[in-house]
Amino acid sequence: MRFTQWLAALAFALALPTQAETIPTGQPAPSVVLPSLTEQGKTYDLAAMRGQVVYVDFWASWCGPCRVSFPIIDEIYGEFSGRGFQVLAINVDEYPEDAMEFLAELPVSYPVVRDADGKAPSDFGILGMPTGFLIDQQGTVRKIHQGFRKSDADWLRAEIIKLLES
Repeated sequence: MRFTQWLAALAFALALPTQAETIPTGQPAPSVVLPSLTEQGKTYDLAAMRGQVVYVDFWASWCGPCRVSFPIIDEIYGEFSGRGFQVLAINVDEYPEDAMEFLAELPVSYPVVRDADGKAPSDFGILGMPTGFLIDQQGTVRKIHQGFRKSDADWLRAEIIKLLES
């Protein structure tokens, strides 16, 4: 980890509210409207994704488990995107160059947005990276997943299938 990435991780941790709490399952997902990191001039709105199952993935370039999750989530996205599944990856890096470098190494086919102000992590109550929120077709948070290991892929697939079939 480069020193600047370490500082970014520390700054992110220090910027979190001291009483941060992750939003509970069963609650509506907070509003998210953010610019694309990879598509100039495009904006993504989480509310516009209603009707689909959505995995909102908070990530940063300095996050080791994010390097594990990106190829796996991209594979799952490819598997289920035609069935009403969407991924919205929200980057929290201080510098967009760090995120772009990460994406050059680990490209994905799903939308990646950038939250330069840190509003979305605060609204969702993010406590660490990566944190994913599985949201149903009505916009309700159904599952929260912190961290990521290769073995988590089976669990995530099963949860997505349950929501797609409900």
